[in-house]
Amino acid sequence: MLALHAHPDDESSKGAGTMARYAAEGARVILVCATGGEEGEIINPRMDRPGIKDQLPDLRKAELETACDILGVDRIYMLDYRDSGMPDTESNKRPEAFANVDPDEVVARLVEIIRQERPEIVLGYDDSPGYPHPDHLRVHELGTRAYYEAGDPDRFPEAGAPWSPSKLYYFSPFSRRRLQILNDAAQAEGIESPFDERLKQWLEEEWDDPEITAQVDVSDYIELRSKALLAHATQIDPDGFWFAIPDELVKKVYPWEDYTLVHSTVETASPEEDLFEGL
Repeated sequence: MLALHAHPDDESSKGAGTMARYAAEGARVILVCATGGEEGEIINPRMDRPGIKDQLPDLRKAELETACDILGVDRIYMLDYRDSGMPDTESNKRPEAFANVDPDEVVARLVEIIRQERPEIVLGYDDSPGYPHPDHLRVHELGTRAYYEAGDPDRFPEAGAPWSPSKLYYFSPFSRRRLQILNDAAQAEGIESPFDERLKQWLEEEWDDPEITAQVDVSDYIELRSKALLAHATQIDPDGFWFAIPDELVKKVYPWEDYTLVHSTVETASPEEDLFEGL
């Protein structure tokens, strides 16, 4: 299994329980991280100290390594492109930003990794209608290309022998349905929900949920997922958004991680409960 992500900490907020589960079950889990997250803010007030911002690239790499150790990831590939920053910021204009790098250069590197690691499953991003970060859009576009082009002997022949993964899934962690269930459960317990305002905003937007075709039960790995998130000490406030709803309540009402199957070389039936179904 190979997971494509944009920044350090994305791996712990999207599909972390899935990686932990399959690693525990014996699968080889590979992570590709496109950027160093240089444009990240210091979200955790405990880490907002003199000198931390200057060390952010090194700190975020170390945080990523710690999180991946927690989740059981076998290997990390850092592409080391520069974080492009949030939409419509000056950082978007940097020529070295990931959003501005030659697409074929990136695809060639991803193809080489896929051919070397030979994963059966690739996990990537959709076109991010709810979070149009330039780097996330780039991972969607170029990761999808690499999935298909890795099996084409005419594309990047210098990158190794062709390999066609069996399945491509997109992460779907923030569907309205999931957030509504968590929101309602929190309010029923008298907990202030972090999703209430977002759900109200979405009601005013013309945006459809992705089609969820697979739900992976990660109930045994939710605490591990939280531990991996906390490893990103510069980015994650232990008293903030990600931990407003207790793990035990999440486990009770929504113990799954959601995916959309984009392509498969094997026969599948929706909904799937196991991403390796049919392999």
